[in-house]
Amino acid sequence: MVSSPHEAMHRIFQEYPGLFSRVSEVLGVHIPPPTSATVLPNDLTENSPVERRVDTLLRIDTQHDGPFLLAIEAQGKKDPRKTTSWPYYVSYLHNKYGALPVLLLIVCQDHTTAQWAATPITIGLRQWPTLTLNPLVAGPHNMPVITNVAEARKDLALATLAAITHADNPDVGAILKTLSAALREAPDNIAEPIAELTAQGLGNRPAAQQWRNLVAVDTSFYKSFMSEEIRDEGRAQGRAQGRAQGQAEAQAKSLLLILDARSIALTDALRQKITACTDSPLLNQWLQRAATATTADEVFTPDH
Repeated sequence: MVSSPHEAMHRIFQEYPGLFSRVSEVLGVHIPPPTSATVLPNDLTENSPVERRVDTLLRIDTQHDGPFLLAIEAQGKKDPRKTTSWPYYVSYLHNKYGALPVLLLIVCQDHTTAQWAATPITIGLRQWPTLTLNPLVAGPHNMPVITNVAEARKDLALATLAAITHADNPDVGAILKTLSAALREAPDNIAEPIAELTAQGLGNRPAAQQWRNLVAVDTSFYKSFMSEEIRDEGRAQGRAQGRAQGQAEAQAKSLLLILDARSIALTDALRQKITACTDSPLLNQWLQRAATATTADEVFTPDH
């Protein structure tokens, strides 16, 4: 089953195709900014029972260097099958699109997977390799740690990808706080997809709750499913608290009725103690004692 972080790590390039030129710069490869970008079908299946799909496939057009194909794979862990599927993707795209150069970008969230993904894949004999695949790899080992709000604001897409790839960084709280602060001044149509992609990219890691807490502080800039989910949780919590309070009030009333019916005298302080109590198990304990008690001490003194 495809995970949320997996989807976020490649879908962000569909949302912001120009992001690749900044990522490639971070990776030490000069790719000029695109003049346009087109999302292409990612189905690389031939007329055979084997189905192959690259996560995201973009046609990137540049002003001076011409167009090229960018195949993006989000990789959450080592997978030996990729050593055969990745060369297939590149050779298939090279065959299908002919004159267009093909680049493969692997996006990871941990150092071990990134190091594995960056290893060249060689096909052929040891003495004479027929084909060597050199993917570009973006991950926590080379993506910037952005903790400056002004820097994040200058390139929100790169800041988002950096936050996703650093999801397990001990300083991820500072990274997410920076991104959240940068988004507060962004228009809704920019802030909403970025906030959602960030939540998706963090998956079920502890950092995801940190992000939810940051978004919950001020959801005015973010109205997508996550903020609505936070509001729903708040409403549900409020309903649960209301039910608990109602139960405690009913128990307190029942306790007073039983004590009055059994002619057990209560001081004003004890009546206040009963009506102010919101501890349902404690009220239930008092109710059980009241059924057999003859004095107030037998109800409220722990030794009885």
